[in-house]
Amino acid sequence: MALSAAQQAKWWLGGLAATVAAAWALSDVLTPFLAGAALAYFLDPVADRLEARGLSRALATALITLFMALAFVAAMLVLIPAIADQARKLVEAMPAYAEALRAWIQTSRPELLAEGGVLQEGFDAFRRNLNEWSVSALKSVWSGGVALIDFVMLLLVTPVVAFYLLLDWDHMVARLDEWAPRDHVGTLRRLARDMDRVLAGFVRGQLTVCAILGTFYAVGLSAAGLDFGLMIGVFAGLISFIPFVGSILGGAMALGVAVFQFWDAPEMIAVVAGVFVLGQAIEGNVLTPKLVGGSVGLHPVALMFALSAFGALMGFTGLLIAVPAAAAIGVLARFAIEQYKAGRLYLGRAALAQGAPERALDIAEDELRAAAERLARAAALAAMAGAQAGAQSGAGGGGAESGAGAGGGAEGTPRAGQPARPGQARKGAPGADDAEPEA
Repeated sequence: MALSAAQQAKWWLGGLAATVAAAWALSDVLTPFLAGAALAYFLDPVADRLEARGLSRALATALITLFMALAFVAAMLVLIPAIADQARKLVEAMPAYAEALRAWIQTSRPELLAEGGVLQEGFDAFRRNLNEWSVSALKSVWSGGVALIDFVMLLLVTPVVAFYLLLDWDHMVARLDEWAPRDHVGTLRRLARDMDRVLAGFVRGQLTVCAILGTFYAVGLSAAGLDFGLMIGVFAGLISFIPFVGSILGGAMALGVAVFQFWDAPEMIAVVAGVFVLGQAIEGNVLTPKLVGGSVGLHPVALMFALSAFGALMGFTGLLIAVPAAAAIGVLARFAIEQYKAGRLYLGRAALAQGAPERALDIAEDELRAAAERLARAAALAAMAGAQAGAQSGAGGGGAESGAGAGGGAEGTPRAGQPARPGQARKGAPGADDAEPEA
């Protein structure tokens, strides 16, 4: 027995709630699977292009996975050691920077470093605790076996998941399209296309922007002779995923190091600042308009809120979910606003009586198409029912005819219980001719 629409809606809502609860409970386990799904989603266009050139899906998927693995290994062998070395040197140089700052304050404003003053006590505490903080921070990151297992799982499971999902991506999308309700398939397809446009346009474009900015900052700061320029540049490029945050934090770090390193050469401090000013100008006027565009619909404030909220709820897994969730919520919110503006509550009865605007007609196009599909299916079902009824009627008529010929006897003899026609009531009956009156 088929469920009603209301019952199906209840089951779907219950399944959605159970899925969300399971994802929250298994957030630590889901990280490599979500990372693999994200890789498969973003690499699917590349696999489609390779298929269009004549390669099989399996071969295209294998080539893409191999290339990504080689690129990751190369980055681990080249960039990671250099960045780790600069990070270690930065931690070791922090006491010297603090001492240089104290000496500068002692020369310019000695009263601030009087015995028992707040600044003097702060510098003393900083020197005493800096090494302990560094060691404890490293221990807290690597002490637990769980963290190491999670990291290994992320490195090993993610490419495997990405390979299998990328191999069957088109089949999974086609299956989801088959499961969509037929009456609303047009609307659902439009919403899915909008979500894909927003998510792909933002993430793919923003990742490209981050890579270009990270390279620019790292090369520029290293060319300027700034200590730890490679590490600061890569860090600033990575966090440029959130607009304006990368340039602000990266610029603050670079200027802080430049002040200690080039305190007697203000022009070099200006060069370091100029690298970030130029990078911000290139990002705002060239990279973002060309690679991301202004129609993706993800406001920086909404993006920061999504990252903060999902990160607080689910940790690193929440950070992976935040951007797709924000894109989907944004598309659904805009769709709801369109429906509201096309309805009677917004337009009023007078506007609807005069005719809906063209925008409202465009919004209703999918619903009209779905209604036409319903009418076509109903007509097809009615035609099939009529054909079956005609076939059954023909079969029943033939059987009745044969039965009458077999059991009717002589021509004109009425069947039992059937009244005789006038003039034939007693035709052929014994003594019928004798009973007729004389003329």
